[in-house]
Amino acid sequence: MFNALSLRGYLLLLALALISCDSSPDSGEEETAIEAPPGWALVWNDEFNGSSIDAAKWNHEVNASGGGNNELQYYTQRKKNSFVENGNLVIEAHRERFMDVEGTRDYTSARMTTRGRGDWKYGRFEIRARLPKGQGIWPAIWMMPTASEYGGWAASGEIDIMEIIGSKPDLLHGTLHFGGSYPNNQSSGSSHQLSSGSLSSEFHTYAIEWKEGEIRWYIDDFLYSRKTEWNSANAAYPAPFDKEFFMILNVAVGGNWPGSPDASTVFPQRMEVDYVRVYEAISN
Repeated sequence: MFNALSLRGYLLLLALALISCDSSPDSGEEETAIEAPPGWALVWNDEFNGSSIDAAKWNHEVNASGGGNNELQYYTQRKKNSFVENGNLVIEAHRERFMDVEGTRDYTSARMTTRGRGDWKYGRFEIRARLPKGQGIWPAIWMMPTASEYGGWAASGEIDIMEIIGSKPDLLHGTLHFGGSYPNNQSSGSSHQLSSGSLSSEFHTYAIEWKEGEIRWYIDDFLYSRKTEWNSANAAYPAPFDKEFFMILNVAVGGNWPGSPDASTVFPQRMEVDYVRVYEAISN
């Protein structure tokens, strides 16, 4: 029979045993430490290690507006179009007849943003992803201004971290949009041609490093573009790239640039994202 003293001792031993089990490296619950690049400190990330998309970090845009580029998809928040699988975020485009409040489209996909959940002025933005391919497929990882304080697109800026057209899956593009509001907008961009393979056959790491008066583009830590000149019609340099921006991940179908899918385009097409990481500078 337990007395009060022995009962307390038993409970203490039980608690110690549970703590020991929880802290064991075999428990499978420990997160691997993320090593920041020299000069940077991690401030926001999503490793997609859970079972579903984290609503505290991501919004879904739901529309059939065509993105201003005559795109053909209906963006949805259905699990069919965006989900977490095997530690990756998957954005999947389908050829299907879909109807909702904005009309009917023959394709569906997803467009996810961090607006109001992750908004930053300057930093290193790093994304490891494998991209879709095919005629008329247009994946992008990019940034837009949170408040558009300098006016409508593109007076308040746009930063394209990465985009390709699926008919050329070995050619990477990084671009800035700025200047006046459409149609008085301007752009400045650079491209990088892979020496072998494609951006759809394996994962690559895409990054920009954005500081006052300078934005640099990388693929797998190779610097392929650097921009220091831009303008805004409604404010002095370094506007418009001196305000907070949020991140966007999407797979568009069709549009002015890639053209429409054709008989050669295979569906579904998916963009797989291993992680998204944001760092702030701790040194020059």
